[in-house]
Amino acid sequence: MTRALINIPQKAKRGEVIEIKTMLSHPMETGFRPSSDGRLVPRDIIEKFVCTYNGEVVFSADLYPAVSANPFLSFNMVAEQSGTIVFAWTDNHGKTQVQTAAIQVE
Repeated sequence: MTRALINIPQKAKRGEVIEIKTMLSHPMETGFRPSSDGRLVPRDIIEKFVCTYNGEVVFSADLYPAVSANPFLSFNMVAEQSGTIVFAWTDNHGKTQVQTAAIQVE
């Protein structure tokens, strides 16, 4: 897979609702589009996104071929304690890309 952009606040107050934004650079090929030689471009999509916060799932999404290239996801969560937020994208070939980000809760 490719580059992921993650935007989270570096610090938050305990109990504060924070916004998390992610974007993965990915073509999201449906498998239905013909190439210049007339053959179909092979399917290549992100099928699953999971975000965990200190080991607990806080957001997950199933993605489908209708999702545009470079999928952007934005969601909220409550900052309870300092720790690690883990982001995992899994494609239709079974490959998973994982990124982490730390958050400091005061």
